[in-house]
Amino acid sequence: MPHQVWLEDHVYERIKSKQRSDESFSDTVERLTSGHSLRDLREVFDEGQASEMREAIEAADDRDRDEVRQVSERFE
Repeated sequence: MPHQVWLEDHVYERIKSKQRSDESFSDTVERLTSGHSLRDLREVFDEGQASEMREAIEAADDRDRDEVRQVSERFE
């Protein structure tokens, strides 16, 4: 059963900008609101695991920065 929903203009425009050419507006809203959020992971990992993940991400970022620096130095 269809329902009417009132949205602020800026909210409507944000959803509309995500709409794919083959989707109805309802399809778009469903796609954008289904699935999992990163917030769901709060209940999956304990603080120690989250800390390990942060450290691994930071280490990977450091390696990426070093690699980019090394490549750019080759072109100087």
